Amino acid sequence: MRWLLALLTLLAVCVAPVVAQTPAYPEVRPGVALRFPADHGAHPAFRTEWWYVTGWLKTPEGEELGFQVTFFRSRQPVDEANPSAFAPKQILFAHAALSDPAVGKLLHGQRIARAGFGLAEAATGDADLIIDDWRLRREPDGRFVTKAAGEGFVLDLAFAPTQPVLLQGEGGFSRKGPLPSQASHYYSLPQLKVTGSVLRNGKAVKVAGTAWLDREWSSTLLDPAAVGWDWVGLNLDDGGALMAFQVRDAAGKALWAGGSLRGRDGAVTRFAPAQVTFSTLRNWRSPRTQALYPVERQVTVRTPQGERRWTLRPLFDDQELDSRASGGPVYWEGAVRTQGGRGYLELTGYVSPMKL
Repeated sequence: MRWLLALLTLLAVCVAPVVAQTPAYPEVRPGVALRFPADHGAHPAFRTEWWYVTGWLKTPEGEELGFQVTFFRSRQPVDEANPSAFAPKQILFAHAALSDPAVGKLLHGQRIARAGFGLAEAATGDADLIIDDWRLRREPDGRFVTKAAGEGFVLDLAFAPTQPVLLQGEGGFSRKGPLPSQASHYYSLPQLKVTGSVLRNGKAVKVAGTAWLDREWSSTLLDPAAVGWDWVGLNLDDGGALMAFQVRDAAGKALWAGGSLRGRDGAVTRFAPAQVTFSTLRNWRSPRTQALYPVERQVTVRTPQGERRWTLRPLFDDQELDSRASGGPVYWEGAVRTQGGRGYLELTGYVSPMKL
């Protein structure tokens, strides 16, 4: 779901000069086989994409923390024939956040830059992204490593895959609306084993935990009637993984929905729109934006074996992120618990519709 958030944020904060002939962005099409490690790397011809890692960490003292690190890439509508190295043909944006119950609200930081000069790059062929002193890359041994910082924290983490890539949708072709063109290429790496350190309160502490990596790229927007979406990714204690989402209209009705469930045996069930339902158990109102977020949810999926339900409860309520100072949106994104698992929940469009 985050390809649109990437696009909204990047285009809002970095408006490039528009030429008469807009670049011909490629379409996302079904039947395109994803290939690795190449698809871990950038797809610079597409309009936008992201590398998104979320997870739960535990300190030696048993404290639980949530985190996210996200790198975005956006191809701007700039004349490709422009020979200037300063032409903002590609823009990179990165965001990091720490959910610390001892603080009671998100700590976050961000970076943005035009690609080039060795200061901001998104490599093709494998994952290797850099913006100033922030980094996300895939090592030769298959681990992903990152370093990112914000107000009051530094993340220095490594993520080791324990399971194969999980292709979302039909072989990585993930519909986001009623039209086939409203789609993205999408895969996940759940159940990543996390090691590393977090600097908080001026002190670096060792941490360990479990994370989820999402990768998505596209050139299109959501249905015009969409105002936002709800998304959840859960690492289940039995080794399984659940991803579910819904795209909402102004009345809160689901315009589209989908997801997948990988069982402990590795078998994958993919969900059509009618098989996924989000319901609200409790709301929380932001004291800053007055937005009303459904921070406790129940997610129901319908499988051939019957219905399954997960109740989502936040690590703490105030996990709202306000990026308006840099031209971005306001949304809620935070660590959640469920019976038999942990993960992240994203809620967008609750302050205002997600529009360019």
